[in-house]
Amino acid sequence: MRDETLMIASMVVALGAAAGLTGAAAQTYPSRVVQIIVPTSAGSSADILGRVLADGFSSRLGKPFIVVDKPGANGVLGTADVARANPDGYMLVHGATYSITVQPLIDKQAGYTLKSFTPICQTFKNDQVAVVPPNSPLKTVRDIIDAAKRKPGALNVAIPGIATIPHLAMIALADQAKAEFNDVPYKGPAEEMQAVRSNQIDFAVVPLTAAAGSGLPMPGIFAEERNPALPDVPTFKEQGYDIAPLSYGGLLGPAGMPADVTAKLEAACVAIMKSDAAERVAKHTMQPAGYFADRAGFAKNLATDTAEKNRLVPLLHVQ
Repeated sequence: MRDETLMIASMVVALGAAAGLTGAAAQTYPSRVVQIIVPTSAGSSADILGRVLADGFSSRLGKPFIVVDKPGANGVLGTADVARANPDGYMLVHGATYSITVQPLIDKQAGYTLKSFTPICQTFKNDQVAVVPPNSPLKTVRDIIDAAKRKPGALNVAIPGIATIPHLAMIALADQAKAEFNDVPYKGPAEEMQAVRSNQIDFAVVPLTAAAGSGLPMPGIFAEERNPALPDVPTFKEQGYDIAPLSYGGLLGPAGMPADVTAKLEAACVAIMKSDAAERVAKHTMQPAGYFADRAGFAKNLATDTAEKNRLVPLLHVQ
């Protein structure tokens, strides 16, 4: 009985010590340099906003936060580094969640899943838009669907690569409308826009920032609601197709981070995203309403998006 009592007492002491360490972690965090891995190239939206976050964290939390760009394998290289990192809050990742919700489904060597990360805050959301050539007869989403159904597989749609968010948007549209398109991959939005301008393609799906200011007709935008930057462009949802593929990103750490450290980062992130610098980036990148989300909202979006991508990716037949 005495041994059992001693064992229970030891467990209580150990648990108390662990709780004390957790509290101490938040009080002393950060005590050294924190790395924010951006899994894309320097100059990308994630990189620019990542530097705004780094400056804000540095000034608010008293230690240097530095951005380290590590592009490669559609974001997998840098993202995987964070998934494997010590969950102490000293290595974080800021970038598009595409590398978390899609890449593990098509790259079995990614080595991580959504469960490998701790969401901290969502910092951006990019709408996708359909663009057609000048004088195109495809004025509305209904025009696009009708044309695709008249000649299945004959309507050419430009996408910025296989399994990208625009490609998944088209897969969702084809599935919901029971229509067939001929997806034509390009190297990126710039090449897509050139193909549209020169009438080489029937229409393209590109990020809103690539199409804005082009002067080209836009039959619809893949979003929950109209974007304030282009209030006259109706959503696909308004036109009968409830499709708004999430193309978004934010700040995450490895799974298992202390809750109080995560809360400290979240509170700082909320404050930073209200700053003039962050608002300038949001305006420049044409962020839609509700682009920012706290930890709970970000986690909810990740769960919803992962479920939808698990449904759509098998339709690509790329596994």
